[in-house]
Amino acid sequence: MSLQTQKDEHQLIRKAIRDLLARFPSEYWRNKDERREYPTEFVNELMKAGWMGVNIPAGYGGAGYGITEASIVLEELAASGGGLSAAGAAHASFFNVIILTKYGNDECKQYLPKIAKGELRFQALAITEPAAGFDTPKISTFAKKNGGEYVINGRKVFISRVKHSDLMLLVARTTPYDEVKKRTDGITLFLVDLRKAADSITVREIPNNVRRMVDTNELIIEGLVVPESHVIGEVGKGFYHLLEVINAERIEIAAECIGLGRYVLSKAVEYAKTRIVFDRPIGKNQAIAHPLAEAYMRLEAADLMRYKAAHLYDSGLPCGAEANMAKYLAAEACYHACDRAVQTFGGYGLSVETDIERFWRESRLYILAPISQEMILNYLAHNILGLPKSY
Repeated sequence: MSLQTQKDEHQLIRKAIRDLLARFPSEYWRNKDERREYPTEFVNELMKAGWMGVNIPAGYGGAGYGITEASIVLEELAASGGGLSAAGAAHASFFNVIILTKYGNDECKQYLPKIAKGELRFQALAITEPAAGFDTPKISTFAKKNGGEYVINGRKVFISRVKHSDLMLLVARTTPYDEVKKRTDGITLFLVDLRKAADSITVREIPNNVRRMVDTNELIIEGLVVPESHVIGEVGKGFYHLLEVINAERIEIAAECIGLGRYVLSKAVEYAKTRIVFDRPIGKNQAIAHPLAEAYMRLEAADLMRYKAAHLYDSGLPCGAEANMAKYLAAEACYHACDRAVQTFGGYGLSVETDIERFWRESRLYILAPISQEMILNYLAHNILGLPKSY
């Protein structure tokens, strides 16, 4: 594919997403946020239009695109009145299908056409646990082999969209932590059909005031039975398979942050041009103009790293450092843009009716999650700079 053809396709993707989003005005998102409601109508339209299959191979009914195109879809979702909630309501499916495509057996891959058609929702990924935190090898949720199936018990926290998913990717130990030679061994991935697991998984929502439209939950897993055929990849090697999801997730979240940052920056710039104080537009004052110019530069620089990471990923090349840097830079740039937008709008920046305060609080989430900025710095210091490991 030539660069011009690729550019044209990317523009078509952007236009299609913008046309879909035009049916959901700011009032829709504002009401969903106020009522803490999942944007079901929006996600249904996204599924119906086939966007959940954007990076599912054509042989399984998807569009067959890569992470670059998936990230463009998510960028456009965030660059709307829906912000990070619009993207966050749907983005797990974009990286979950990667691991299902690459490591799933034939039985598991039978779900892919239905996901691509919007008939099944693959929106949940269960990794995090209360005691382990970012130290994933320390998870204690355990899957015990029993004939041709596994019986799973444990607890997960900060798991999003469980109430709005049919399928979930579950990370559990099949060998206890103290019995493995390498701490990242003994972890296995399972495809869980949530429609059949209601009696085995207790879901407790963890209320938050950040991304109110997207549910965040604690899962108590007791006697969950998963057939052996629903193991994704090799038993005991799930941590390494999971890296496929983690790098894709970093890139896609970077794109979301860039989309929101640019949207909010455009709102701040327009306000700075039209808001008159002391008989002059406030954008004429360098105290307003310079921070907005800096926000623009930060977003543009982060976007370059996002595309570099996406190119490496789609080319099958190592991209751990680039994916982490893209997430770090984009999260910082997005939060900075939102913060400067609040300052530019003044009191109106904290008014619900301008939406700026919602974007501001949502942008804070990705400074912390799905991995903290500090852990990214740890990764780079050790793996790229060769400094002693601190974690």
